Amino acid sequence: MKLGRRDGAGIVAKPPKDKLGLLLYGSDSMRVALKRQEYLKAFLGPAAEEEMRLTRIPAGDLRREPALLMDAIKAVGFFPGPRAAFVEGANELVAQTIIETMQDWREGDAQLVITAGDLKKTSKLLKAFEGHREAYAWGIFDDPPDRAEIERLLKEAKLQAEGPVLAALEDLARNLDPGDFRQTLEKLSLYKLSDTGTPVSLEDIAACAPASVEAAVDDILNIVAEKHATQIGPLMTRLQSQGVNAVTLSIMAMRHFRTLHRVACNPGAPIWGVRDRDRVSRQSRDWGTAKLETALGILTDTDLQLRSAGQTAPAMAIIERTFIRLAMYGASRG
Repeated sequence: MKLGRRDGAGIVAKPPKDKLGLLLYGSDSMRVALKRQEYLKAFLGPAAEEEMRLTRIPAGDLRREPALLMDAIKAVGFFPGPRAAFVEGANELVAQTIIETMQDWREGDAQLVITAGDLKKTSKLLKAFEGHREAYAWGIFDDPPDRAEIERLLKEAKLQAEGPVLAALEDLARNLDPGDFRQTLEKLSLYKLSDTGTPVSLEDIAACAPASVEAAVDDILNIVAEKHATQIGPLMTRLQSQGVNAVTLSIMAMRHFRTLHRVACNPGAPIWGVRDRDRVSRQSRDWGTAKLETALGILTDTDLQLRSAGQTAPAMAIIERTFIRLAMYGASRG
């Protein structure tokens, strides 16, 4: 049986216990591996390896010893619970062995879980799974996780997110590899470990985003603070391609300019919570207290505009225009 994206996600989340098995295939091996991990965890539970209810068979081993798969599905386990035989990296060289095993499969045998690369429509293995009433085939393509899948991943990580935060996570998912996105959620989960009662904020995402995104955000803030208006456009394009949210940029800019203002109001006082203290001190002196207060007012107005329910203009265009305005204002003599 061929699965679409929605049906496939449902099967992976709640695997049926009485089916022959599942074929997962696609050109992105990371995406395929992540879905396979989810499926096996949901189907077998967390203790499958220790209880010897999962047999792993690399395709190369199966090619040399075709009987391995039949032995694995017919073996009687020592522990109760569902069993699975997992063949990794299957191709047409082992397709006939898998198909013959499918023909001999009976209810009560271990379930077959097969992963493969990008299979052609003429693939014997693909046709066997798509044409079998008790088996599933799901092609994992390069589509990023949709909102429903992100919400499920958040639930697994025991995280709460809504509104602009959920939108920011969707942007991040579209621009990160699936493994990087999951690592970001794991980092968020650890980051919120002592604060599990509150939802994830945009500040939390900014703190846990991959280093490349963090560095790019630092770059744009320094460019604005150092009044290089002509460099803002190209870097904003880069940030947008990395999935950085406009509200996140607004919050981070507000934080940066508040730091500059605090330093300007207390010359000589220790500077905490910044990576380059000398640079921040130099920016603060260059702006001066009066201009920094005006800059904070501009950023506050922009933040309110971005969060307004009636806002129709593109959010990234709004924040880019604000950054250019700030850079030009900082460079003026007034």
